[in-house]
Amino acid sequence: MIDRMRAWQRDWHGRSKIERVELQSVVMWHAMPWIFFLSWLSVPLGLSLRPELAAQLFGWSLIALAAAQCLHVNRTLRRSIDHYLRRAPLPRRDLAVAATLMGGTVGLAVGLQAVDGVDGGMLGLTTLYVTMPFAQALAFAVSVRGFLARMALVDAVAVAAFAAGGARGGELAVVGGLIAFAGALALVSTRCGAWTLSVMWEADRAREVEARLAVAEERLRFGRDLHDVMGRNLAVIALKSELAVQLARRGRPEAVDQMVEVQRIAQESQREVREVVRGYREVDLTVELAGAQGVLEAAGITCRVAGSAAELPASVQSALGWVVREAATNVLRHGDAGRCDIALAVDEGRATLVVENDGAPEIAPEGRGSGLAGLRERLAAVDGVLDFASGDGVFRLAVEVPLPLPPTGTPEQKQARDSRRVAA
Repeated sequence: MIDRMRAWQRDWHGRSKIERVELQSVVMWHAMPWIFFLSWLSVPLGLSLRPELAAQLFGWSLIALAAAQCLHVNRTLRRSIDHYLRRAPLPRRDLAVAATLMGGTVGLAVGLQAVDGVDGGMLGLTTLYVTMPFAQALAFAVSVRGFLARMALVDAVAVAAFAAGGARGGELAVVGGLIAFAGALALVSTRCGAWTLSVMWEADRAREVEARLAVAEERLRFGRDLHDVMGRNLAVIALKSELAVQLARRGRPEAVDQMVEVQRIAQESQREVREVVRGYREVDLTVELAGAQGVLEAAGITCRVAGSAAELPASVQSALGWVVREAATNVLRHGDAGRCDIALAVDEGRATLVVENDGAPEIAPEGRGSGLAGLRERLAAVDGVLDFASGDGVFRLAVEVPLPLPPTGTPEQKQARDSRRVAA
């Protein structure tokens, strides 16, 4: 039992926030019919049935059929929700079965009213329940206008059925009002939550599309940079190569000069391409710290950043920038953080970066992907060390990178180096 509870806990922590909201909503919608079944029908009706055979027969048959309504709604609720969220087609057969069960419970309620089998006017609570499961399933399947039109038809048919069973005047008005109230309650309790879920999923899809567009835009920028660098140079190389061929065929010595120029342009192009790629791959730590803080706070996570990266070498900034990027991604994707603290310190020839957040799951980070392994590979290039720890819902990531040592030597050696630098 304990292992099963731990498995449920791991499954819960492994879900995203929107998946948790959807699961909570589905559990609530599964419980609603049974709550109404116990409070409006089975308990009140079972306690108020008269001892006559007809009353007992109609009453307990009605309770059993109402329980079947609950079971059917629970079995088909997932398909109805998926249809509302545009994941599945309209479950027409499920609605037909729900309508048939509702018709049976209405018929039994009319029969119970005809034999006067209930004491104390408890039949009103029964009437309030009989259309509720069908109304809940219908609310997910059709538009609000369609729901109101269909429930008005159900109300009219039910009132006519009770009239045929002997109800008159005020009793029919009460029946109509109770069924209308049940329909409105089912609509509000299901449709509002489903609409909230749909908006959240749309926002999640929009964020995903935005991220893909950002990647595509960066690729276009990189492509434009390469085109600007290489396009003109390749055109010049092609023209000079063609000119060198023509001169060589004529035995002219200028062909050598043209090929030397082609070689120079090719080497220059190679250098420019390396600069473009280096600028594309290098990460600025100050920018990454500000970006991580902005993204986390936009997600509702309090983020505090301490320290400055101004004095760090470019290679160290690049390595630590990747650490900040990966750590912020993990905080957003895993757990349910409410705060995140990022501290950068430079002391005794080393740079230390610590990222700590709460709301961490119990799953070990190494079991979730290759992010930390990739960081270790990047840090190895600058002799950096990565460590992490998780406990009591807090995850702590710590990185230490040694800083390059400044030039050393005697004052005379320093003066000689300065003199050579000035002479150069």
